[in-house]
Amino acid sequence: MASKRPAPQDSPGVSSSAPSTKKVHFEPFRIGQVSTLEEMDMKTLQFQNRKLAQRLDQRIRQESELRARVEQLEKRQTSDEGVLTVVNRYWNQLNEDLRVLLQRFDSEAWDESEQRNEAEATTSFLGMLLHWDREELDEKLAQRVQVSTRAVAKLLQAFDRLVQRNHKVMLALQGEEPPGPDGEPAMDSGPVPDLNEAVRQANIELQTENKNLHALVTSLHEKNHKLSLKFSEHQDQVDSMQTKNDELRNRVEELEYELSKVRAREEKLDCHLADCLQRIKSFQVDGCDTVPTAGSSGGSGGGGGGVSNLRLEDLQSQLEEQRELASARLLELEQLQHDHKEALKTVERLRLELRSLPESLVVSTAEYKCLQSQFSVLYNESMQLRTQLDECRASMTNSKSHHMRQIEQMESDELAAQKKLRSDVIRLEDNIAQIRREYENLRIEFESSSVSSEQAQPINREMRHIITSLQSHNRQLKSEVSRNKRKLREAQSETQKLRQMLEMSNVAVTSASAPPSAPSSSGEGGSTRSDDAPMTPMSSGASTSTVGSGGSAGGSGAGGGRSGEDTPVSRHEEDCRAEEEPIPEREKGKSDADIIRDLKAQLKKSQEAQRELKLLLDMYKGAPKEQRDKVQLMAAEKKARAEAEEHRQQLKKLVEHERKERRKLADEDAMKKIRALEETVNNLHKSLAAQKQEEEALLSEMEVTGQAFEDMQEQNLRLLQQLREKDDANFKLMSERIKSTQVHKLLQDEKVALMEQAARLQDQVEAQNQVVRKLEEKERLLQNSLSTVEKELSLRQQAAEVHRRKAVESAQSAADLKLHLEKYLAQLRDAQSIVTDRTAVLSQETFKTKRLQEEILSLRRKVERAKKFELATNTDEVLMEEIKEYKEQLTCPSCKVKRKDAVLIKCFHVFCYDCLKTRYETRQRKCPKCNAPFGTNDYHRLYLT
Repeated sequence: MASKRPAPQDSPGVSSSAPSTKKVHFEPFRIGQVSTLEEMDMKTLQFQNRKLAQRLDQRIRQESELRARVEQLEKRQTSDEGVLTVVNRYWNQLNEDLRVLLQRFDSEAWDESEQRNEAEATTSFLGMLLHWDREELDEKLAQRVQVSTRAVAKLLQAFDRLVQRNHKVMLALQGEEPPGPDGEPAMDSGPVPDLNEAVRQANIELQTENKNLHALVTSLHEKNHKLSLKFSEHQDQVDSMQTKNDELRNRVEELEYELSKVRAREEKLDCHLADCLQRIKSFQVDGCDTVPTAGSSGGSGGGGGGVSNLRLEDLQSQLEEQRELASARLLELEQLQHDHKEALKTVERLRLELRSLPESLVVSTAEYKCLQSQFSVLYNESMQLRTQLDECRASMTNSKSHHMRQIEQMESDELAAQKKLRSDVIRLEDNIAQIRREYENLRIEFESSSVSSEQAQPINREMRHIITSLQSHNRQLKSEVSRNKRKLREAQSETQKLRQMLEMSNVAVTSASAPPSAPSSSGEGGSTRSDDAPMTPMSSGASTSTVGSGGSAGGSGAGGGRSGEDTPVSRHEEDCRAEEEPIPEREKGKSDADIIRDLKAQLKKSQEAQRELKLLLDMYKGAPKEQRDKVQLMAAEKKARAEAEEHRQQLKKLVEHERKERRKLADEDAMKKIRALEETVNNLHKSLAAQKQEEEALLSEMEVTGQAFEDMQEQNLRLLQQLREKDDANFKLMSERIKSTQVHKLLQDEKVALMEQAARLQDQVEAQNQVVRKLEEKERLLQNSLSTVEKELSLRQQAAEVHRRKAVESAQSAADLKLHLEKYLAQLRDAQSIVTDRTAVLSQETFKTKRLQEEILSLRRKVERAKKFELATNTDEVLMEEIKEYKEQLTCPSCKVKRKDAVLIKCFHVFCYDCLKTRYETRQRKCPKCNAPFGTNDYHRLYLT
């Protein structure tokens, strides 16, 4: 397709070598006023640039038209190729159907030379279309048409022969003479053929035809298998070629994208050139304004014009370089497009060859020969299988007889098992009935016992509650009795101390009143007598109290709960005795202050004992209803103790008053008061005796309650014993019931297990019956399949013999063809290797030469630029040009605008970061210089310092 494109006209001398017709258009252009040669050159360059832009637009339009025309022609070419492939495919199918029909009717009618010609025509038709001329194309197509017409003629001859044979058989059946043929030398007029002979001949022909058809079917099956394998292989090749085609298409798209980038860059340069022209015009206007004013300013304008001219020349040289580079890239693109089309054509040709493979090619393959060897192996295996089949038949008859015997044995075993199962079931049913009766008896007994236990349960619960409450109350009473005994002992000791103190006070009083006269002494004697008189009842009261305490102690030893309740009374009696005893010996060596201190300590102890007794009485108040009488007794005792406490306080007051009066020693009033106090003490002793009697009454009542408590406790013990006996009876009934339920469950489980075993045996019998039926059906099927296999085996033996004969013939022809094929293949491989090496070397050399030419052009321009630098007289201009070159080296070669600030790690080419980022985002992930692929981690920032 490259020959259809016009030659590039981007050489530097295009403007000078334009046709004369185009020069006419320069006449109406007016340059205007020109002051210097530089301005004139500038205006001419502007005009030339405008004309170049017009020619460039015209060329772009021509290229677009030509590209559209090329696409149209390509579409037409692809449609024509599609039509040709369809025609060729159906033509090949027609020839193949004709060949199959001819092989079906007459195996010898199809000549091998025609088959070879047909194979060559079908395989190389589309391949030769690309290389034939018009005359060769007509000649080859005529040959192919002749092959098809000959095949149709032979098919018609075979049909005529078949019709004549049928007609002959019909005449033989009817007994008529056959008519003379017209133009058919194969049939001769003669006598009427024999019917048996004709039928035999027809049968022989039909058998031969049947054999031919069978062989044809087997060969077609083999061919179909081969073709499927080949088709899968070629399909893989087509897929690989398709991937290559996609890669080439992607490359073409990338090159088109690069071409569009080059064009965009060219447009940018054109815009830049237009800006430069505008600047030059402004410089010219400034120069024209400044020339008439001063000569120095004109010189400076000339210098500015020289600088602008140099810049314009640089731009023109760059423009020419880019145009040449674009033309070279365009030629490369056209070459790649041409190669892509050639590859598409080869792919289509290979696809068509894959779809229409000739039989000779299939037969000459190594797979076909491998299948032939496999067929021989399979034939041997079939013979072995036949022997194994005979052995299987014998073993099947033996297994059948053995199976029948086994079935009879199983039936007898099943009958015995059923009889045994029936006897076991009957025995288990009897056991279950007996156990059920026992279970009913036990259930009735248990219900009666449960009813009686439910009736006695609330009574037992109340008795337990009463027993526990009485036990707890008894424990509390024992603790209280022990506490009261301890307090009584303390109170007795205190009373003894108080008595001693009282005696000491009496002795002191008597000693103090000894010096007075007789009547006073007699009065004192009477007073002492009076004092002694009340002491005797106190002592008697004390003795009675001790007797009472002894009696109470004896009562506590006799009864269980009365021993602890006598302690407060006995303690109180001890206190009284201690008060009544004389205490002169104790107080002899002590002063009044010590006595008073001791009395205070004793008073404090008695107060603490009183508080404890109060607490006990408060606790007794909260007792249950059964102890109301006891609480009343405790309240009376508390009252008596309160009175005793009051008497103690009065005694204390009297002692204090006596102590005060003793200090006066000689005061008669004090003696009178002492007598009054003694009288009050006597009265207190009397009240104390009365209280002791009340305490004894209370103690007797407590003994009665203790005895009642003991009776209740004995009754509770009897009730507890009865409860234990009833619980034991209930426990025995429950254990018997549990045992009966367990026995019932065990018998039930045994019954279920026996029923399951019977069902399982029944299922096994049914399954064995089904197995027997299935084996009988399988035996019938095996006999039928055995008969069919024998028939197929006989047919395959016949086919194997035919194939063996053909295999020997084909092996001889294949050996000869294999030698030729190997020689041709070796030559073809050598030629292909040489061609591929040379094409690779040639492509590398062409690529190198193109790159070298581009380098030579760039170097030539650099040399020209260097020469200009040498010819330049001003060093500033040289330095400015060098700076410009350095800036160009530091600018990005992709966008020509930004600085180089990023590097590719794969190839180490340097570009701007934005260009690489945009290429990565637009999925053009290849280096703009070497087309090396890169990823997101393959480019990094570059910092130049």
